[in-house]
Amino acid sequence: MLSRRNGITYGLLALAGALICAWQGYEHLRATEMARSALLHRALDISNTLGVVLRSQGIFGMVRQSRLEAALRELIQSGELTSVALLYASGEVAASAGPLPQMETASLVKKGFHWSSAELIVVNPVDLGGDSEAGDTPQTSIVIPEGEAMDRYRPPRPRDDRDRDDRQREHRRAPASSPQFGRPFWMSEQQYRDLVSKQGVHYFVLTLSTGSYRALLQRDLHTRIFLAGIALVAVAGLGLAWRNAERSSALQMDLLRADEMNRHLREMNLAAAGLAHETRNPLNVIRGFAQVFSRRDDVPGDVRETSWRIADEVDRVTDRLNQFIAYSRPPEAKPVPVDLKAVVRDVARTLESDREDKQIVLELSGPTLTVEADESLLRQIVFNLMLNAIQALPHGGSLWVQLAYALDGMASLEVRDNGPGVPEVAREDIFRPYFTTSEQGTGLGLAVVRQAVLAHRWSIVYAPADDGGAIFRVSGLRVV
Repeated sequence: MLSRRNGITYGLLALAGALICAWQGYEHLRATEMARSALLHRALDISNTLGVVLRSQGIFGMVRQSRLEAALRELIQSGELTSVALLYASGEVAASAGPLPQMETASLVKKGFHWSSAELIVVNPVDLGGDSEAGDTPQTSIVIPEGEAMDRYRPPRPRDDRDRDDRQREHRRAPASSPQFGRPFWMSEQQYRDLVSKQGVHYFVLTLSTGSYRALLQRDLHTRIFLAGIALVAVAGLGLAWRNAERSSALQMDLLRADEMNRHLREMNLAAAGLAHETRNPLNVIRGFAQVFSRRDDVPGDVRETSWRIADEVDRVTDRLNQFIAYSRPPEAKPVPVDLKAVVRDVARTLESDREDKQIVLELSGPTLTVEADESLLRQIVFNLMLNAIQALPHGGSLWVQLAYALDGMASLEVRDNGPGVPEVAREDIFRPYFTTSEQGTGLGLAVVRQAVLAHRWSIVYAPADDGGAIFRVSGLRVV
């Protein structure tokens, strides 16, 4: 159920991230269309301006090429418009300003908008009058090339006063609606049409740079990517927060179960300690009866020997029970100033009979140190370490106890022997309860030592000696 809920949650978060990215992509497309539309409207505005420029040049739509190109150069000074070209009906250039686009003639006279990677080419978005309906007189600009004589474009001189009056009447009868565009009164309709078809402006081509358009789209794209990235980071953060919340919840449940188990173990530990304590009483009674039978003269010899064995076994079991009770009650250290060397000497005197039985030589070295420690727990540590070494040593072995100063006002206690040491496979388990490599050991001595060391917040480590023996080093003892 939990896994399914997590899958749904992560799926919804992933869907939210995908929707945000899609939304930003859609907004970028909208921004692209808006920028494209703005550029096209700007092109139309420039086209209308170009029409006004053409209509403002010359009389009867006739204008010199140099004059027209000067006006076109003024038009492209803004920098947004890179080139302008006016074309005849044949597609030849009548007048231009700026570098012309690299397009075929058929494309140059094809009305509309042509996009390329770096520019927008606009062809005749507005009518300049080059194309007229059937029967109408076309109204457009006629470009007079440089160096061409103006005689063919001027009215002929009148031969006499009667001819002048006829021409004035013809001029008055000409249409007054378009004094700049329209057929001159001295030309016939056919003459004017022929002139328009050859030198009339039929098409124009504008070239606009798309640099600002592309820069705008680039900025918008970066903004959208940034926003999408923030959204994805937020979604990822929510996913991590959800996962951490789930793990925290699971960890709390594990802690609750562990607390329940620890409480149960503590109760079992107290029950076992109480049972061990209660077991010692009948054992003491059995030991007392065995000693009484062993001292009576009227008891056969085999019965007295059996009684001594019973007493010895009761002592062995009682010793193990005492160790178990000591281990089952976590010690609480109450540090006081203690003479460390004096404690070692007292413990050595206690174990003197055990050392003499195996003829073990003890050597104590190091300065006299006063440390902060619980004296009873410190004696327990030294006693168990020395007893453990004595039990492991062969007949005639050697035992060294060395005291030493350490850094930051600390001291260390080292117990070393030249016995067989601890096998490498067993070195990680020697401080576990009921783990022993000795036939005589109970497996609780080093576990009790570790408990007492931890109660003082000291540390204990095992290291193999150079001669094959064992070294147990207790460090972190604070010197008074």
